[in-house]
Amino acid sequence: MAEAKPTPDYDDQPQPAMDGAAGLDPQEQADEAEAQDPLAALEAELAALRAERDEMRERMMRALAEAENSRKRAEKDRRDAALYGGAKIARDMLPVYDNLSRALGAATEETRAAAGGLVEGVELTLRELTNILHKHGVERVSPAEGDMFDPHLHQAMFEAPVPGTKAGQIIQVMAEGFMLHDKLLRPAQVGVSSAPAG
Repeated sequence: MAEAKPTPDYDDQPQPAMDGAAGLDPQEQADEAEAQDPLAALEAELAALRAERDEMRERMMRALAEAENSRKRAEKDRRDAALYGGAKIARDMLPVYDNLSRALGAATEETRAAAGGLVEGVELTLRELTNILHKHGVERVSPAEGDMFDPHLHQAMFEAPVPGTKAGQIIQVMAEGFMLHDKLLRPAQVGVSSAPAG
């Protein structure tokens, strides 16, 4: 009977020699490279620090720009609030102005003779209201008949052909308009001439 040969133990076999750092993990390779060339390692570290510095500078500049934009927005909001904060109450007071104006417009000579004190009180109230509105930056837009229609300041309530007028001329003012500083609170309500048929 033949004798069984022992199975070779591969762990006991001589392994081929590894070349330099090929058998090292990446950290060991970096340590070995640093040991071999410290100048290259310092240059790599300097490049990384410069990249980090540039990123931090860019983030800081972005943060400064955002802070400046926020400051400008807050300043604009504050300015707008100071100028236009009273727009709602001013707009709500305009019908009071209209009613007082209509009351004075309806007063005849007989009414003035019979109730002069009442008419004078309405006039004083309207004058006081106008002064208060003016004090807060509210100005009247008072077009006259014959003025040209301006869509930025006027609202056409009707259009009619009127002989002796040009198309676009105001033929009747129904209610005055009002501006709050440079913003239109209410357009003047007007009638406008259309081109006369001819």
